[in-house]
Amino acid sequence: MKKRDGRSLSSAVQEALRWQALRLREERQWTWKQIAGVVGVHLSTVMRWSRCVGREGEAGLKAKPRGRRYASGRTLTLAQEWQVRSILVDETPPQRGLGFALWNRRAVMELIEALFGVAMPIRTVGDYLWRWGYTPQRPLKRALEQRPAEVQRWLEDTYPSIRARAKDEQAVIYWGDETAVVEDGHWLRGYAPAGKTPVLATPSRRAGLAMVSAISNQGLVRFRFIEQAMNAELLIEFLGQLIADSPQKVFLILDNLKAHQAKAVTRWAGEHAEQIELFYLPPYTPERNPTEYLNRDFKTQLRLSARSSTPHALRQKAQSFLQFLINTPERVRAYFNHPAVHCTA
Repeated sequence: MKKRDGRSLSSAVQEALRWQALRLREERQWTWKQIAGVVGVHLSTVMRWSRCVGREGEAGLKAKPRGRRYASGRTLTLAQEWQVRSILVDETPPQRGLGFALWNRRAVMELIEALFGVAMPIRTVGDYLWRWGYTPQRPLKRALEQRPAEVQRWLEDTYPSIRARAKDEQAVIYWGDETAVVEDGHWLRGYAPAGKTPVLATPSRRAGLAMVSAISNQGLVRFRFIEQAMNAELLIEFLGQLIADSPQKVFLILDNLKAHQAKAVTRWAGEHAEQIELFYLPPYTPERNPTEYLNRDFKTQLRLSARSSTPHALRQKAQSFLQFLINTPERVRAYFNHPAVHCTA
């Protein structure tokens, strides 16, 4: 019989073979060499079983846990691991006096050394982060000037009031914003042979095109291209287009761009109060505006497709994607599912 390495056998199989070997020894008085040939393992394996029986009796035949104990051989104790993990969730590097904006491997390496005096290799730090389920992620950006108390009041009081009024007056709530129409390649990646960096041909000058848009949580999209910086006159034109396209009264929520609150805009809105009302987000809270996520999606689609050779081609590509959004309201509604957007109804 071909010999088997006992270490390759499962614990249950090993235990059964040990009992078989013991019975052959006690009942038939076989030699250990004969027993090894019958059970199909090496003589050294059978002799090791014999020694276990000699030390522990029949208990020595029972299967025992195999392999290294959980967390044994690690640099940090389990308590130390939990301490580091808690800090990564609850604190930032600056709060710990470390010169990093976010937690990266080097920041965690310095944290471990400061806490426990352990100079851990950066690769080992990466192994720990992987084991804990921590992955590198792009952060949500929040303005330093943002006033949390004001944001909370807006979320808990102001917006619920807007929503209740819209329901009573059967108005539709739109969220508006502007963005540049560009095909920047800053975040693009492409495969190429090692050492042969791919080349992306891009125009040396931007097209000078921008877009103002408004969306609702029903999946409605309205947009207008503009070829200069947003001002009161251009915004009024867009507002006129918005109310012309809507059979209901419009409640439009905007950010605090100066043009949005210009006297001419306020005066125009007052003259059309039966058709539209304007509301404003708290200062420095772009992440609360679902239109920001349309803009992000829009720019991603522009940069991923083939480069436009002319401003006209860029405009055509932009218009094609926006038309696609108009025809897929479920994609527009998904912008309201972003964790930072609490106002979804």
